[in-house]
Amino acid sequence: MSEQAFIRQQLMEAFYLRHATKEFDPSRTISDEDFEVILEAGRLSPSSVGYEPWQFVVIQNPALRERIREASWGAQKQLPTASHYVAILARRNVRYDSDYVDYICREIKQMPEAILAKVPVIYKEFQENDFHLLDSDRALFDWSSKQTYIALANMMTAAALLGIDSCPIEGFNFDKVHQIFEDEGLLEDGKLDISVMVAFGYRSQEPKRPKTRRPMEEVVQWIK
Repeated sequence: MSEQAFIRQQLMEAFYLRHATKEFDPSRTISDEDFEVILEAGRLSPSSVGYEPWQFVVIQNPALRERIREASWGAQKQLPTASHYVAILARRNVRYDSDYVDYICREIKQMPEAILAKVPVIYKEFQENDFHLLDSDRALFDWSSKQTYIALANMMTAAALLGIDSCPIEGFNFDKVHQIFEDEGLLEDGKLDISVMVAFGYRSQEPKRPKTRRPMEEVVQWIK
């Protein structure tokens, strides 16, 4: 088998392995080394115009997990049994002229002054007219949240390649979970908010049925 064929096989095995694990084996813990890789997959994920509008909060505290469970109908079994539980927060104010975007451009991307003078004009046009992101605070936050799902997918794929199970979780009451995170001081005084959550660990039992998806010919359209 060629190296390329081996990589293809590994990828497909990982995608077929991954499923939304409803209950994990609480006796098994993900190693620090493996979980660092999962987090790094999220950190290195792409985001629109490179804003990285996310924060990963790893929740291992049992009392806090229980508070979240009470507000999360979709994580009743995952929260008590997962080896690691991550809340992915999205940044609320990623306007082209915000302090955060200036920080990303100056400190992280280290853009030269000549480029910094032009960037706000380009990003303003993109946010205001191309995607209408400045129509409301909700539109801008939803755009940030869309970016977090890229990181979410990469983290779950990295986990699957390591033989680790996961379950993405949207089944929660936004207002209640928001309040819990605000009470815990995790939202940076309104600069962040909850986007999605994800549990990681090792399945306690095999899925009851094989993975089901629409056939390729329904999903993909080629225009030649």
